[in-house]
Amino acid sequence: MLARRIIPCLDVAEGRVVKGVHFATLRDAGDPVEQARRYDAEGADELVFLDISATHEDRKTMLDMVGRVAEAIFIPFTVGGGLRSVEDAGEALRAGADKITVNTAAVRDPGLVRRLAQTFGSQCVVVAVDVKRIGGRFTVMVTGGREVTDLEAVAWCRQVEQLGAGEIMLTSMDRDGTQLGYDVPLLGAVSSVVSIPVIASGGAGSPQHLVEAFEAGAHGVLAASIFHYEGSSVSEVRHYLRQRGIPVRL
Repeated sequence: MLARRIIPCLDVAEGRVVKGVHFATLRDAGDPVEQARRYDAEGADELVFLDISATHEDRKTMLDMVGRVAEAIFIPFTVGGGLRSVEDAGEALRAGADKITVNTAAVRDPGLVRRLAQTFGSQCVVVAVDVKRIGGRFTVMVTGGREVTDLEAVAWCRQVEQLGAGEIMLTSMDRDGTQLGYDVPLLGAVSSVVSIPVIASGGAGSPQHLVEAFEAGAHGVLAASIFHYEGSSVSEVRHYLRQRGIPVRL
């Protein structure tokens, strides 16, 4: 069985790591380079850097910050936020990213996913899917969670796999920042219909929540609050998971 991945997430706004609740009420969580270096030293499997206001502000990702983070770490590094084209993705990769993630741009132009996969390889392409329950339906949200689409999340995840995505980063807006646990029904629904890795995001508040996400079918767990504020280290969480039979890297 493939080792499951522990992936701290750096949501970056105005050059600082931030964390909110339901994509709002942001509070500071430190310097991106310092945080990245810390998670690398603690043994994180990967790191995700999201320029969370780039799409809403209609600008490109902060590539200078991407480069500084890339120089400070030795683990795989995914970058997203404001990437709208193959050219944008190439710039992020040249700045030091190992993988890129797209969300709003993929919804606006699903063919972008195919073009990215053809240009850089599926292993490089992560499609982020932000989901909110509306009327009992898993609804895809875009523009940093500000805009409702008519897409149903499970069907959209199946479509992006067919388009060539290598991974899906699945975020529950309802659980984001609450530390109440991942949306296990959402995770299970998506994991059961795709064969590519699903990264769970939104809601981690304890190591047990990570166990529940893996048991629901996640291949990786994205977490922020538990590491930024709650005093849990990546190494402590890894030990907890191993004790409970989750296959993680030694």
